[in-house]
Amino acid sequence: MSQADPWKRPRKVSVVIDNPSWMLPHGEALVEAIRAKGDDAKLCRTHDEVSDGAVAFYLGCIKITPPGVLARNDYNIVVHASDLPRGKGFSPIKWQIMEGENTIPICLFEAVEALDAGDVYYRTVLELEEHELMSEIHPRLGELTKTLCLRFLDEPTAPQGTPQSGAETRYPRRNLESQRIDPNRPLAEQFNTLRTVENDRFPAFFDLHGKRYK
Repeated sequence: MSQADPWKRPRKVSVVIDNPSWMLPHGEALVEAIRAKGDDAKLCRTHDEVSDGAVAFYLGCIKITPPGVLARNDYNIVVHASDLPRGKGFSPIKWQIMEGENTIPICLFEAVEALDAGDVYYRTVLELEEHELMSEIHPRLGELTKTLCLRFLDEPTAPQGTPQSGAETRYPRRNLESQRIDPNRPLAEQFNTLRTVENDRFPAFFDLHGKRYK
């Protein structure tokens, strides 16, 4: 954790992405933008690389951050695509698209030991139409994430969050069945499922005549 005034530049900032995520190039761009503004920033691929400092941004992470790692920074920040406390958990933007939503709430909030439970600093929305695929949505979400993180760092004094309130809901982890297409139903009825798949890692598929097709 930083000493004295944690909001006095130059601050030490970690940008943490713990998997081969689509977020990586946006994390790299965020690090460069932070450095350009006069802070000391680095990209971390594991918890072991997180430094003692002012702020750690956890972007697209899939591993739970241990309390000891959270204690290294004054602020531990996550960007999550739901209207917290609704939509905690996994892949919220994909679940909402499959529910037919095209106005996706985005929260920047404080990471705490409990899942997606920390104070919220900012709320905004990502406006979609009815046609974008994940290959088109990810760049927009990545740019919005970078903008929110820079906004946080640009505050003239240390930001104050607002506790979450209201009914909590949670999304489960997606699995193979999340990408299944029913060949006996019209494609138009299943288009939102197709919008959420990632062809390289999680392709859509259907079973027909005893065979599986991707």
